[in-house]
Amino acid sequence: MADEFRTTEVGDRYAQALFDLAVETGAIDAVRADLKSLRAAQGESPDLRRLLSSPVLKAGDQARGLLAIADKAGFNRTTRNFLGLLAQNGRARDLMAVSAGFERLYAIRTGAVSAEVVSASPLNAAQTAAILKALRTALGKDPEVTARVDPSILGGLKIKVGSKLFDASLKTKLDQMKFALKRA
Repeated sequence: MADEFRTTEVGDRYAQALFDLAVETGAIDAVRADLKSLRAAQGESPDLRRLLSSPVLKAGDQARGLLAIADKAGFNRTTRNFLGLLAQNGRARDLMAVSAGFERLYAIRTGAVSAEVVSASPLNAAQTAAILKALRTALGKDPEVTARVDPSILGGLKIKVGSKLFDASLKTKLDQMKFALKRA
């Protein structure tokens, strides 16, 4: 699974086109929800990851696969048409970068702040509330928080807000200790 969803030059160009179209058609919130759904599915589905990244699948096959997903999920027409175009242009592998770019454009337009919280195991309601309260205090506004589980961090948390990363994971602390011991 991708560690973080990053923007790319190609992803940003497609994101801008999709964002402009979503604004023009009045479907910005629907398209955003569809892209969030795809990001979540990409994280959970090895089949979707293969569909997006396989070099052996032809663009037409990727387009048919993405359109089938869009139809089954009941995606907005703008999102559906965009997915077909993206795949036909041989850019299905850039979908997550497009999604990240779309989120960035949405945040700029609305002034929204989003935060990604990565933990080694699922957070309970009290932990989530405490993190949300701390972020609200630090940022001065309510962030949109998405939580993700990554057992490889062993313990602790990673919190990403914009381009800033607060890494208090056990894995990072152990890596720092290992590096310090090697230098000693």
